[in-house]
Amino acid sequence: MRAAMLGLGVVGLVLASCGRVPSPSPSGPRAQGRYAGIGTFDAGRLWAQTTGAPSAPDPASARLDDDEHIIVVIDTHTGEVRQCGDHSGFCVTMNPWAAEGARVLLPAKLGKHGSDLDAEAAAEAEKSEKGSKAPAK
Repeated sequence: MRAAMLGLGVVGLVLASCGRVPSPSPSGPRAQGRYAGIGTFDAGRLWAQTTGAPSAPDPASARLDDDEHIIVVIDTHTGEVRQCGDHSGFCVTMNPWAAEGARVLLPAKLGKHGSDLDAEAAAEAEKSEKGSKAPAK
């Protein structure tokens, strides 16, 4: 009789534990929140040429040309990728599944293109070179 009671108790415990659902695990090995870091990159010369950044009323506030790094993250819920300046806080987003994203969508609008900046630098170098070759009086 004792063996039957013990067996019935073990079967009861096993059946009681069948309905438990394990707690959901994070999406990655160290996932802590909604945004996952992709990386930090140097702000290139074209970052400062991005148009659409709001101008701050305070002249001491950081602008696009003050950004030294671009922080890139992905929203793990929507798949949206954000590129944000480290000092200005200005962000550009890309979400191929949404018609509209945050403030600025890729492709970003630029005030000047890389070729324009190259041409200006070459003209400035040529001007400096001609000035240094002028005979001294």
